[in-house]
Amino acid sequence: MNTFPSDFVWGAATASYQIEGAWNADGKGESIWDRFSHTPGKIINNDNGDVACDHYHRYRDDVRLMRQIGLRAYRFSISWSRVIPNGVGAVNEKGIDFYDRLVDALLEENIEPYATLYHWDLPQALQDKGGWGNRDIIGQFADYTALMSKRLGDRIKYWATLNEPWVIAFMGHRSGEHAPGLKDEALSLQVSHHLLVAHGAAIDVLRATVRDVKAGIVINLWPSETMHNTEQELQIAHDMWQRDNAWFLDPIFRGSYPADVLEFYGARAPKILPGDMAQISRDLDWWGVNYYARHMIGADGPVPGSEYTEMGWEVYAPAFERMLVRLHNEYRLPPMYITENGAAFADVVEDDYVYDPRRVNYLETHLDAMANAIARGVDLRGYFVWSLLDNFEWAFGYGKRFGIIYIDFETQQRIWKESAKWYANFIRAHQMQPA
Repeated sequence: MNTFPSDFVWGAATASYQIEGAWNADGKGESIWDRFSHTPGKIINNDNGDVACDHYHRYRDDVRLMRQIGLRAYRFSISWSRVIPNGVGAVNEKGIDFYDRLVDALLEENIEPYATLYHWDLPQALQDKGGWGNRDIIGQFADYTALMSKRLGDRIKYWATLNEPWVIAFMGHRSGEHAPGLKDEALSLQVSHHLLVAHGAAIDVLRATVRDVKAGIVINLWPSETMHNTEQELQIAHDMWQRDNAWFLDPIFRGSYPADVLEFYGARAPKILPGDMAQISRDLDWWGVNYYARHMIGADGPVPGSEYTEMGWEVYAPAFERMLVRLHNEYRLPPMYITENGAAFADVVEDDYVYDPRRVNYLETHLDAMANAIARGVDLRGYFVWSLLDNFEWAFGYGKRFGIIYIDFETQQRIWKESAKWYANFIRAHQMQPA
């Protein structure tokens, strides 16, 4: 059994639109995911997040589950349109009250809240004005950050500005697979820049409003590895890392976009105003990495001997360790947390239990990779399994289950999986012992 630092943080993660439901309850405004999922043909089976896990009404039950598992931290996101229905202007007190009650319930169970300000569900009213493509969004996001940090900052110390700006920019505005469903590469690149500037602006707000704040951002990373190490494969892997990963890492941690990527995009590259890069590269107290799998360049079909999840993603933890060490060696980084990591498998309920040894194996091997990375000098402080609950998996609807707790979406019954039991035992074995 690999060891972790005694104060290592063990948690689980969710996102507002994926679990809350109550999509139009108590004054909540429409989000781009409400609009997108209500558009026929956008989501598999035409599923939507109208009810999801009904966490809005069942959060106390879910916090009890967290306590039973032994979580020391819970990463969740705030729905912008629940607290400011139009994105700007009138505040919805009932929406803020929900997050007030959630945070208090977590603290009552000694579970540290980690809040993410934006996990993809932009108010539709802002999208109607250009959304992340409109530079006005920077100030609007700062104002939203000010509201939430002033209301909750007395109890929440750990804040993330954005979750996975790559997905927001490129799946939402280039491929159109995610809300708002646009397909415009130049727009997607401008969106990526506005996201990063808004992140930096929000960092300034958090520093001004939350005493002893721990402010950060969450980036999804997919390393590219090669099957045959040919010159062509290595070049493809380099280009993918630069365009997908360094495009976000370099501005945040080095204050500039990768020169080769700017050259590649040419006239499509975003418009950058004076002061933008300094704003983007504000010092962070921590940052989060979401990791699921690697890209394998040169593989003609599945990699021989590898297992694959229901998402078609390879299970191969050594690539995770190599990526963590690479980040540590190439950048000057603040402390790192793994803010999402998990796997979707076809779970079956038998006698009110789900036996999911493949997910247990995924978690065990990836935690082992983390322990190895720590031993090699990586400053890794915590881990949040994705996800606490089966939930609305975006364009895949309810067909892909990532949770360690099974959700019967017809009855809203919560059912333990073997992976939840395994994780609970793992946490008990590794958590800090009282003095």
